[in-house]
Amino acid sequence: MSRDLIPDTIQSISQDVVRPFFAVELKFDGENTLRMWTGQGTLILADGTEWVGAGDLLNISTIEETSEMAVKGATVTLNGIPSNVISLALGQPYQGRVCNIYFGTFTVSDGSLLQEDSSYILLEDGSKIILQGSSNQFNEIFSGYMDQMNIQEEAETSSVELTVENKLVDLERARVARFTSGYQKSLYENDQGFDFVESMQDKQVSWGRKSGN
Repeated sequence: MSRDLIPDTIQSISQDVVRPFFAVELKFDGENTLRMWTGQGTLILADGTEWVGAGDLLNISTIEETSEMAVKGATVTLNGIPSNVISLALGQPYQGRVCNIYFGTFTVSDGSLLQEDSSYILLEDGSKIILQGSSNQFNEIFSGYMDQMNIQEEAETSSVELTVENKLVDLERARVARFTSGYQKSLYENDQGFDFVESMQDKQVSWGRKSGN
């Protein structure tokens, strides 16, 4: 299945110098969302979202897509995590939560003034790198559900490998529906449309005149 790139990305990759990056968005329960990108510093977009720079510590497997409806997953690996952070990963429900992977490019602005609607990279020393519009428009290249989290813990740091199922896996799950009153009320509490279905299964209905009349 082919994907269309946004116009800003197409224009950017046609330049002599290209600044590509990948980004990962992990949506846990509630408003707990972890956003990371493969650069240095905190990437702050015009919409206010913040993406933590993981640099080379963030690795994303090859994203495979075919012309057929084949289910291809992905793997996200984060290295160099302090051991005391692992407890947070173990305590956070993650299976079945959404994971989005993006590809994008950005162009550094020549201006020195930071506009309110600008995107920028915040460095550790407090300085800011102002970005132009293509940075706040990501190209979604993969969307799926978190499946398994494998942790390799060492003395001081650890690594987390997260496997993600493609959303197409939903097509392989059976959709079980019953024409019963109980099942219908589980969807619509006050629906009485199936209340008499069970009593009708063995009901004998006389039709027409009796024989001999």
